Amino acid sequence: MLVADLSESSASAVALVCARCVKELSVTGAGATVLSHLGNGNGNGSDAGHPARGLVHATNPTSAGLEDLQLTVGEGPCLDTFASGGPVLVADLAAEGARWPAFTPGALALGAAAVFSFPLQIGVVRLGSLDLYRDTPGPLSHDEMSDALILTDLATQGIANELSGHNTADLSWLVDPHIEVHQATGMVQIQLGVSTEAALMRLRGYAFTHDLPLAEVARQVVRRTLRFTQEDRP
Repeated sequence: MLVADLSESSASAVALVCARCVKELSVTGAGATVLSHLGNGNGNGSDAGHPARGLVHATNPTSAGLEDLQLTVGEGPCLDTFASGGPVLVADLAAEGARWPAFTPGALALGAAAVFSFPLQIGVVRLGSLDLYRDTPGPLSHDEMSDALILTDLATQGIANELSGHNTADLSWLVDPHIEVHQATGMVQIQLGVSTEAALMRLRGYAFTHDLPLAEVARQVVRRTLRFTQEDRP
């Protein structure tokens, strides 16, 4: 059983938690993200829209790639655990291709064979997720599950400390290229005169069609080398 105090400040604490996950849980990589609902663009504050996401830390390029893939295709364990408030545990990703038809092929290509996501939440307030993957199939053991829940609590503390003084929808404190996705979404929303959710869908569609990471498409929009026109409206 894990006994640890990793309650250091800000993202450094989250980095330590992710590193500890790899060491203690026999996983290949770990990442932590914060999420907040973009809303449905109708101004009523509904949570019906897609959540905005920001990467806090990833232990390796594959972990970062899995986070970016979920942002691009709009599905995956991170989004499910954020929506449900409970862990999402998939010991054999290849056997559950129908669950995430857009995410699973890309995740397998990146080298993930098993994925495990845990919600970062305080009470009923969900802040994001702690996401783990293995490069071989297999479930977490009972002891590993117990340790994962402890580490999830420690990651939550680290993120909550960083969020202190910020609205949960304010991701500006993150040094993360995904911040450009939020900026680009707002720019496309103005360019096309559509809702925030529709603008994000157009960005995702362009990224998927051109086989580009969503972060790269957003970077082009923010730098004004890519502009969506009225002819691009669905």
